[in-house]
Amino acid sequence: MSTTTVNAARDYLLPILKGLRITIGHMAESLLHPRRRPVIEYPEVKRQYSPRFRGVHKLTTREDGSAKCVACMLCATVCPAYCIHIVAGEHPDPRIEKYPVRFDIDLLRCVYCGFCVDACPCEAIIMTQEYETAVTTREAAVIDKERLMQREALSRVGLGYRPRQ
Repeated sequence: MSTTTVNAARDYLLPILKGLRITIGHMAESLLHPRRRPVIEYPEVKRQYSPRFRGVHKLTTREDGSAKCVACMLCATVCPAYCIHIVAGEHPDPRIEKYPVRFDIDLLRCVYCGFCVDACPCEAIIMTQEYETAVTTREAAVIDKERLMQREALSRVGLGYRPRQ
Protein backbone atom coordinates (compact mmCIF):
# COMPACT_ATOMS: atom_id res chain seq x y z
CA MET A 1 0.00 0.00 0.00
CA SER A 2 1.43 3.33 -1.01
CA THR A 3 1.64 6.43 1.16
CA THR A 4 -0.91 8.32 -0.95
CA THR A 5 -3.49 5.57 -0.44
CA VAL A 6 -3.02 5.68 3.34
CA ASN A 7 -3.29 9.49 3.34
CA ALA A 8 -6.44 9.35 1.20
CA ALA A 9 -8.03 6.84 3.58
CA ARG A 10 -7.15 8.98 6.58
CA ASP A 11 -8.25 12.25 4.96
CA TYR A 12 -11.52 11.08 3.41
CA LEU A 13 -12.71 7.80 4.89
CA LEU A 14 -12.30 8.60 8.58
CA PRO A 15 -14.45 11.79 8.52
CA ILE A 16 -17.10 9.94 6.51
CA LEU A 17 -17.16 7.11 9.06
CA LYS A 18 -17.34 9.60 11.95
CA GLY A 19 -20.29 11.32 10.27
CA LEU A 20 -22.06 8.00 9.71
CA ARG A 21 -21.53 7.09 13.37
CA ILE A 22 -23.20 10.34 14.47
CA THR A 23 -26.07 9.88 12.00
CA ILE A 24 -26.69 6.27 13.06
CA GLY A 25 -26.53 7.33 16.71
CA HIS A 26 -29.21 10.01 16.15
CA MET A 27 -31.35 7.53 14.25
CA ALA A 28 -31.09 4.95 17.04
CA GLU A 29 -31.91 7.66 19.63
CA SER A 30 -35.05 8.69 17.76
CA LEU A 31 -36.18 5.07 17.37
CA LEU A 32 -35.59 4.17 21.02
CA HIS A 33 -37.02 7.41 22.48
CA PRO A 34 -39.71 8.68 20.07
CA ARG A 35 -41.08 11.29 22.53
CA ARG A 36 -37.83 13.28 22.40
CA ARG A 37 -38.05 13.90 18.66
CA PRO A 38 -37.85 17.58 17.67
CA VAL A 39 -40.90 17.25 15.44
CA ILE A 40 -43.94 19.46 15.05
CA GLU A 41 -47.09 17.60 14.03
CA TYR A 42 -47.93 20.04 11.23
CA PRO A 43 -50.73 20.97 10.28
CA GLU A 44 -52.44 19.90 13.51
CA VAL A 45 -49.90 21.80 15.62
CA LYS A 46 -48.62 25.16 14.42
CA ARG A 47 -45.19 26.49 15.27
CA GLN A 48 -45.10 29.52 17.56
CA TYR A 49 -43.06 32.38 16.13
CA SER A 50 -41.77 35.58 17.66
CA PRO A 51 -44.15 38.57 17.77
CA ARG A 52 -41.70 40.29 15.40
CA PHE A 53 -42.08 37.55 12.77
CA ARG A 54 -42.21 38.97 9.23
CA GLY A 55 -45.04 37.26 7.40
CA VAL A 56 -47.39 38.36 4.63
CA HIS A 57 -48.13 42.09 4.40
CA LYS A 58 -51.34 43.89 5.35
CA LEU A 59 -52.58 47.36 4.45
CA THR A 60 -54.23 49.06 7.41
CA THR A 61 -57.47 50.96 6.93
CA ARG A 62 -59.08 54.14 8.21
CA GLU A 63 -62.39 54.25 10.06
CA ASP A 64 -64.27 54.66 6.76
CA GLY A 65 -62.68 51.49 5.33
CA SER A 66 -60.30 53.17 2.89
CA ALA A 67 -56.58 52.40 2.86
CA LYS A 68 -54.43 54.40 5.26
CA CYS A 69 -51.73 54.61 2.59
CA VAL A 70 -51.02 58.10 1.21
CA ALA A 71 -49.09 56.80 -1.84
CA CYS A 72 -45.84 58.46 -0.81
CA MET A 73 -43.91 55.69 -2.61
CA LEU A 74 -41.40 55.28 0.24
CA CYS A 75 -42.09 51.56 0.60
CA ALA A 76 -41.64 50.95 -3.13
CA THR A 77 -38.47 53.06 -3.16
CA VAL A 78 -36.80 51.30 -0.25
CA CYS A 79 -37.78 47.76 -1.35
CA PRO A 80 -34.58 45.88 -2.32
CA ALA A 81 -36.51 43.34 -4.43
CA TYR A 82 -38.65 45.92 -6.27
CA CYS A 83 -41.77 43.89 -5.55
CA ILE A 84 -44.10 46.77 -4.56
CA HIS A 85 -45.91 48.61 -7.36
CA ILE A 86 -48.04 51.67 -6.56
CA VAL A 87 -50.14 53.85 -8.83
CA ALA A 88 -51.11 57.08 -7.06
CA GLY A 89 -54.26 59.10 -7.57
CA GLU A 90 -55.75 62.30 -6.20
CA HIS A 91 -58.01 61.67 -3.21
CA PRO A 92 -61.53 63.17 -3.22
CA ASP A 93 -61.08 64.29 0.41
CA PRO A 94 -59.16 67.61 0.39
CA ARG A 95 -57.45 66.75 3.70
CA ILE A 96 -55.75 63.74 2.07
CA GLU A 97 -53.40 64.56 -0.78
CA LYS A 98 -53.02 61.18 -2.52
CA TYR A 99 -54.18 57.59 -2.26
CA PRO A 100 -53.11 54.38 -4.00
CA VAL A 101 -55.27 53.58 -7.01
CA ARG A 102 -53.24 50.36 -7.33
CA PHE A 103 -51.05 48.78 -4.67
CA ASP A 104 -49.56 45.39 -5.60
CA ILE A 105 -47.00 43.23 -3.84
CA ASP A 106 -45.41 40.33 -5.69
CA LEU A 107 -44.81 37.74 -2.97
CA LEU A 108 -42.58 35.67 -5.24
CA ARG A 109 -40.08 38.52 -5.41
CA CYS A 110 -40.48 39.72 -1.82
CA VAL A 111 -37.66 38.85 0.59
CA TYR A 112 -39.74 39.72 3.70
CA CYS A 113 -37.09 42.10 4.99
CA GLY A 114 -39.52 44.58 6.57
CA PHE A 115 -37.92 47.66 5.00
CA CYS A 116 -41.30 48.72 3.61
CA VAL A 117 -42.80 48.63 7.09
CA ASP A 118 -39.90 50.65 8.51
CA ALA A 119 -40.13 53.27 5.75
CA CYS A 120 -43.89 53.87 5.97
CA PRO A 121 -44.50 57.19 7.78
CA CYS A 122 -48.17 56.52 8.60
CA GLU A 123 -48.03 52.79 9.47
CA ALA A 124 -50.17 51.94 6.48
CA ILE A 125 -48.34 48.69 5.74
CA ILE A 126 -47.54 46.12 8.42
CA MET A 127 -46.51 42.50 8.39
CA THR A 128 -48.62 39.70 9.83
CA GLN A 129 -47.86 36.35 11.46
CA GLU A 130 -49.24 34.55 8.41
CA TYR A 131 -46.70 32.22 6.81
CA GLU A 132 -48.82 29.79 4.80
CA THR A 133 -48.61 31.34 1.35
CA ALA A 134 -49.02 28.44 -1.05
CA VAL A 135 -50.32 29.46 -4.47
CA THR A 136 -50.88 27.52 -7.67
CA THR A 137 -50.12 30.25 -10.21
CA ARG A 138 -47.78 33.23 -10.43
CA GLU A 139 -50.75 35.57 -10.77
CA ALA A 140 -52.12 34.40 -7.42
CA ALA A 141 -48.84 35.41 -5.74
CA VAL A 142 -49.37 39.06 -6.69
CA ILE A 143 -51.56 40.52 -3.95
CA ASP A 144 -53.55 43.62 -4.88
CA LYS A 145 -54.84 46.43 -2.67
CA GLU A 146 -58.19 44.81 -1.89
CA ARG A 147 -56.61 41.53 -0.81
CA LEU A 148 -54.00 43.38 1.25
CA MET A 149 -56.73 45.24 3.12
CA GLN A 150 -58.84 42.12 3.76
CA ARG A 151 -56.61 39.55 5.42
CA GLU A 152 -59.01 36.83 6.60
CA ALA A 153 -56.31 34.78 8.29
CA LEU A 154 -55.46 37.56 10.77
CA SER A 155 -58.14 36.43 13.19
CA ARG A 156 -56.21 33.24 13.86
CA VAL A 157 -52.58 34.24 13.31
CA GLY A 158 -52.39 37.87 14.47
CA LEU A 159 -50.27 40.84 13.55
CA GLY A 160 -46.53 40.52 13.15
CA TYR A 161 -43.66 42.95 12.68
CA ARG A 162 -44.43 46.62 13.28
CA PRO A 163 -41.53 48.98 14.00
CA ARG A 164 -43.33 51.09 16.60
CA GLN A 165 -44.52 48.14 18.75
